[in-house]
Amino acid sequence: MGHEKLIISAALTGAATNRSHCPYIPFTPKELGEESKRAVDAGASIVHIHAREDDGTPSWRTEVFEEIHEEVRKRCSDVIINFSTGAIGMSAAERTKHLHATKPDMAAFNMGSMNYAIFSKKAKQFFWNAVFENSFDTMMEVVKTMNENQVTPEMECFDTGHIRNAEPLRQMGLLPDNACYSLVMGVLGGIPASTENLIHQIKQVPEGSMWQVIGISRKQWQLAL
Repeated sequence: MGHEKLIISAALTGAATNRSHCPYIPFTPKELGEESKRAVDAGASIVHIHAREDDGTPSWRTEVFEEIHEEVRKRCSDVIINFSTGAIGMSAAERTKHLHATKPDMAAFNMGSMNYAIFSKKAKQFFWNAVFENSFDTMMEVVKTMNENQVTPEMECFDTGHIRNAEPLRQMGLLPDNACYSLVMGVLGGIPASTENLIHQIKQVPEGSMWQVIGISRKQWQLAL
């Protein structure tokens, strides 16, 4: 009996990682282009990218996304480019303005609000915490921008309710019936990363839709295997 082919998506930078965590994280457009080529050569079909300034701080400047798109595309003509749209404290228009200029193949579409935090068990304190706001109004504005620019939404679901949030948008004609669900697990404030929870999440995905699992940090290996 044959096996279905897997689609490997390489998240090159992550939302919160830096070179203190790993010295090889790419920051500049050129570095992201080179890392994309390495990922594709290793079997990846998609590169998921959070833009950075040269010093590693998060960037939402359109010109940075344009440079990244150019550097990736000139090295990888057929890889699927997936840009982030997730940000805290920014409007939907600010989070999606780079989509008008770059028109990537895909973009992350965050499917609901949540507490988002980094907590140290050793220090017994939060290093960072905030509310990641994604109201239905915000979600509708984001997905409409994606549709206008022919960008495929990659629906990032950090909890079970986020999967259900897709249903009214589908009924409104803003999402296709066979949408792609990303089951993000292990963020504090979202569903914990475990095989039991992954099985539960998969059962919530509508029949006929694709899904992928995203485990935070080392949890990716546990969930992917």
